[in-house]
Formats: sequence, C-alpha cells, structure tokens
Amino acid sequence: MIQKLLKNNKKIILFDGVCNFCNSSVLRIIKHDKKNIFLFTSLQSASGKRITAHFNIDTTQIDSIILIESSTKYSVKSTAALKILKQFNGFWMFFQICWVIPPFIRNSVYNYIAKNRYAWFGKNNNCMLPIPEIKSKFI
Repeated sequence: MIQKLLKNNKKIILFDGVCNFCNSSVLRIIKHDKKNIFLFTSLQSASGKRITAHFNIDTTQIDSIILIESSTKYSVKSTAALKILKQFNGFWMFFQICWVIPPFIRNSVYNYIAKNRYAWFGKNNNCMLPIPEIKSKFI
C-alpha cells in the first residue's frame, strides 16, 4: 500500500485533521507545493491509521505531523517540518538555518507548540474535507 502511494517520488504528510493550525498549515503547503511532491491524509483517517500501523507509530506520542518519505523511512516533529519546508523557495528557505539547532532543542519548541495548538488555534469536531480543487492531493 505504501509503495503504491509513494509512486512518482511523492511524499505523504500525515497531520492532525481536527487541529485548525494543522489544517491551515496543510493548505499553506498545498499552495507552495509547485513541484507537486506531497500527498496528505489525517492521522484520524483510515489511510492514516493504516500508514501509522505499517510503521508501528504510536499516535499517542506523535500526534501532529509525520512525513513519510519511503516505504521504510519517515520523519516526525521538527525534522518533518524542516524537510517539508526544504522543498519551498523564497522566505521558507530561511528556516533551513534551524538544522544547526540540536534536535532535542528543536523538538522541545515543537512539542510546546503542539501541546498548546488546540488552545491557541482551536479544534474542530471533524476532520477537514478538502474542496474539489485540492481533493487529488488527499488519500
């Protein structure tokens, strides 16, 4: 299943589908994904659950962003975010400087934001339904 989804060098971003911040981030990524690299699915969806089961990822520990890079490789937290941003030009390239920050520090900041994302940005009762123009980007 994973190999079929990753054909043509696609990468899959799993995200928290009820998080307003995560949903707006996904829409921003789609807007800037000029190379058409990314596909998306929420962690709460059937496909998201199959993917996390394939990788044996505990979504009680990692519940905000996962970047699937191949059928055997994935990244989480700040590393996933930086790898996603690496695909974009312009202002987004500025964030590549964050690679010099040790992962335990980057992930501490990431965890703080993730822990507070519902309080700061809100939460939906249901996952986002993509509009027809971007439906092909979702699995």
